[in-house]
Amino acid sequence: MVTGGTGFIGKALIRALFSEGWTPRLLLRESAGLPSNPDPGIAKISSVTEFRAVDFFDPVALVGACRGATAVIHLVGIIAELGQNTFERAHVDLTRRMLRATHDAGIRRYIQMSALGTRDRARSRYHQTKWAAEQLVRGSGLDWTIFRPSLVYDAHGGFTAVFDELSRFSPVLPALGGGHGLMQPIGLEQVALAFARALRSPSSVGQTYDLCGPERMEFRVILKAILTALGRRRWILPIPFPLARVQARILEFVWPRLLRRAPPLHRDQILMLEEDNIGDGSKADALFGLVHPPFREALIRQRQSGSV
Repeated sequence: MVTGGTGFIGKALIRALFSEGWTPRLLLRESAGLPSNPDPGIAKISSVTEFRAVDFFDPVALVGACRGATAVIHLVGIIAELGQNTFERAHVDLTRRMLRATHDAGIRRYIQMSALGTRDRARSRYHQTKWAAEQLVRGSGLDWTIFRPSLVYDAHGGFTAVFDELSRFSPVLPALGGGHGLMQPIGLEQVALAFARALRSPSSVGQTYDLCGPERMEFRVILKAILTALGRRRWILPIPFPLARVQARILEFVWPRLLRRAPPLHRDQILMLEEDNIGDGSKADALFGLVHPPFREALIRQRQSGSV
């Protein structure tokens, strides 16, 4: 059973689960309803994919939706808060509920989506709540595995698509703090395969894995690679962190009130961007057989295939 299965990573995971011989069951929010016209990312396999729509905060319904599954993969998370949809509620409270439902449904295997940079006493509330969720998983008594992906890229979504869209109409791309922070982008397919293959890997039980590509790149270099793949010339504009914090404060005030949407930039994100987002993915690469194409070459290949 997969939560968050219709999201950016979730759609790729569904395909990977099928390729590894599993039949996924997608757990959806009751308010979202069951998809009569599934998203194109899962449409071709929807006829053999199970869907369950429940109130995630109804423990009885949640247990009922879990029963009969072999394992639970919990992907749900948010990158910005809006109203009652806070980091604490989405990351900690929902993880607690999913762990309880997994246990009460008699399921042993549980895999949790976390994030690279998650640690005790992290600066950002995003990482703090991800860490609190990880601690709940570790204390659950289940056969758990935790994954911490870095910046996940793919032509069909994620940060690559964000800058693709922005560069369509903007002559500049923003590089907060000058864009000098180090990151290790990882392909969407590699992330999905790690989750799917962990289900048949007993040695992954009780382990936490970084998921990241081998290349440590400054963010401004990543932006240049995206522009090259798109065949566009844009000015990469360095924005000092103090100015970015002012902008974030304004967006945090305006977007929820006028647009009823989470802000595209918030101060918690800036805290994360002020530190490198790097790790050691070698342990996951070796166990799950992950092969990483060079970042620039992967983007150019996607461009040539018409997928960017």
